[in-house]
Amino acid sequence: MRRIERIFVSLNEVAVIGLLASMTLIVGANVALRYTTNHSLPWADEAARYLMIWMTFLGAGLALRMGGHVAITNLHDFISTRSQKLLRAAIVVTLLLFFGFMVYVGWQYMERARFQQTPALRLSFRYVYAAMPVGFSLLIVHLLLIAKPFIHAGLYKQADGATENAPGAANG
Repeated sequence: MRRIERIFVSLNEVAVIGLLASMTLIVGANVALRYTTNHSLPWADEAARYLMIWMTFLGAGLALRMGGHVAITNLHDFISTRSQKLLRAAIVVTLLLFFGFMVYVGWQYMERARFQQTPALRLSFRYVYAAMPVGFSLLIVHLLLIAKPFIHAGLYKQADGATENAPGAANG
């Protein structure tokens, strides 16, 4: 199971890095063309924007798994260890419900936009909006993979498989 999880995380990381690299190359080429030939690629800004959208949604699960999202820990720090576990369990359940709802909403957006096309690339907006259900589905998988250590000890998994305490989490 751990090997499958490492492969999953690695593929997710490669996808985010690939999107960032593509975005960088497109924007860099456009800037170079603009200043050397006085012409720019008419589709570069649009492509970079959609790559950034996809990068954001695909990278959100990686940030979640490493504790990279904003956390307010005042209540968590104040309550007992048992109550902290219950609070973390409630947070996980709430996030799973929210992420599931957002997969549904994203799918609805994607279906509604299937006949619209982007101005420059002439792609169906379905492919742009697909980032939302795909990204939230990945968030669900990442959350399920880290839920047990997070609930029991407030630990986040790092990319190398190590764990680290959540901000404000007590040891144990």
